[in-house]
Amino acid sequence: MQQPGKAIVLFDGVCNLCSAAVQLIIRHDPGAIFRFTSLQSEQGQALLEAYGIPIKQSPESLVLIMDGKAWQYSSAALRIAGKLRGWYRLLYPLILLPAWLRDPLYRWIARNRYRWWGRKEECWLPAPELRDRFL
Repeated sequence: MQQPGKAIVLFDGVCNLCSAAVQLIIRHDPGAIFRFTSLQSEQGQALLEAYGIPIKQSPESLVLIMDGKAWQYSSAALRIAGKLRGWYRLLYPLILLPAWLRDPLYRWIARNRYRWWGRKEECWLPAPELRDRFL
C-alpha cells in the first residue's frame, strides 16, 4: 500500500478539525508526499492492524505511516509539519522534546476536538481532482 518516498496519513474522517488538517496538508504538500485514508475505512483499519495500533486508541490521533514505521500523536503531527512547505516546517524541531512533554497538549486537543470543531455524520469526501491522493 505504501509507495517509496510517500507517506500515509490516517485521520478521523468525521472530525471537522481532522478534515481541515488534511486539506491544509494537501495545500502545503507540493510534492504530493502524503496520501490519506480515514481511520474508519477498511484500508485504515487494515493499516492500524498491520502496524499493531489498537483500533480503540486510534481515533484520538492522526497516524502517520512513513518509511515502514507508524507514528501517533505529536510525533505524527510534527513529522508531517516537517515535510510541508511554509512556516509549518519550523515546528519540526519540537520533535527533540520528549513525547511525554509534547503529547499531553496533543491529547487534550484531541479529546475536545468534537466539542470545539464539531463532527460530521459521514466521512469527508475529497473533490474529484484530489481522489488520487486517497486510498
